[in-house]
Amino acid sequence: MELNTYQSLAARTMTADPDFTFEKQLANFALGIAGEGGEIADELKKVLFHGHPLDRTVLADELGDLLWYVAALASSAGLTLEEIAAGNVAKLRKRYPDGFTSADSLRRVDVARERV
Repeated sequence: MELNTYQSLAARTMTADPDFTFEKQLANFALGIAGEGGEIADELKKVLFHGHPLDRTVLADELGDLLWYVAALASSAGLTLEEIAAGNVAKLRKRYPDGFTSADSLRRVDVARERV
């Protein structure tokens, strides 16, 4: 499935409540991302520290919920998932031109900042 197709299909389940202001949408979807990220982390904690086997179905469901919130936040902000993905790939190509290395991670050519 194409990312923008998913985004369009996911948008049909976003709230249509007229009292759901732009600010409330942003807050709801950003908090949803944080909440789903926590659920994913909790599932992985069980695998890594409690001896549970990885339940790929649970992980896929939680990642799907996270993706829905990302798509909803992008839609609310007037962004498409495909432009977000393309921008991220371009940033990573600049940051890690030959694939990930610790040296490139430390040097971060894509971020202008001063070290104190």
